[in-house]
Amino acid sequence: MIAGLGVPEIAIILIIVLIIFGPKNLPKLGKSLGQTVKNVREGMESDEEQLEGEVASAAQDLDADIEETSDYGSSDYSSADFVEAVTKEPESEGVFCTKCGTNNPADSAFCSKCGAELASNN
Repeated sequence: MIAGLGVPEIAIILIIVLIIFGPKNLPKLGKSLGQTVKNVREGMESDEEQLEGEVASAAQDLDADIEETSDYGSSDYSSADFVEAVTKEPESEGVFCTKCGTNNPADSAFCSKCGAELASNN
């Protein structure tokens, strides 16, 4: 059973092909069909090899990027400096624009960057 076709269906298809192309052209048709299948398989294999090569080079680039960024891990800053920077209160309270994220003065009605109306704190 090939592609959901039984023996009677395949026999009917072969008889129709034989009638359409004739017995003289049937070997030529088989040869060209075989070459086409071979070319398609070779094309798929070369695409797989090319894809594997691209994946390997991308993995090498990623490894190099990781090594570069690991160099930044050794700095003069301590974890206490980091905690202080994260927990530090903002110097001026303002209103953030929900559209672009810009911090605007608290008494502003509109965003200074994009002009969107700011939500009031009332």
